[in-house]
Amino acid sequence: MTTSLGAKIKRHRQEKGYSLDKLAELTGSSKSYIWELENRDTRKPSGEKLTRIAQALDVTTDYLLDESEEPSDEILKEAFFRKFSKLEPEDQAKIKQMIDVWGKKH
Repeated sequence: MTTSLGAKIKRHRQEKGYSLDKLAELTGSSKSYIWELENRDTRKPSGEKLTRIAQALDVTTDYLLDESEEPSDEILKEAFFRKFSKLEPEDQAKIKQMIDVWGKKH
């Protein structure tokens, strides 16, 4: 089954509990622009806009553009790593420590 860009944006926006206004704010877009992306398959966002939307929704641009239904585990890990990479080094170190502690429990 194929899923359009607009359907994916809408589904992930709703899963995160974001209103159109909230996603627009997070991506530097207007509410009407986000609505058009979700409801009119004729709109194609720029690479920059698509990247901002993907980051706000914790997915990758590749996933949004692919017509597959669900993000793969690999895509979710890539989105997480991108978010992790933007953290301050001290915060990265804390997360690494948590992973190390958690890994010792298993």
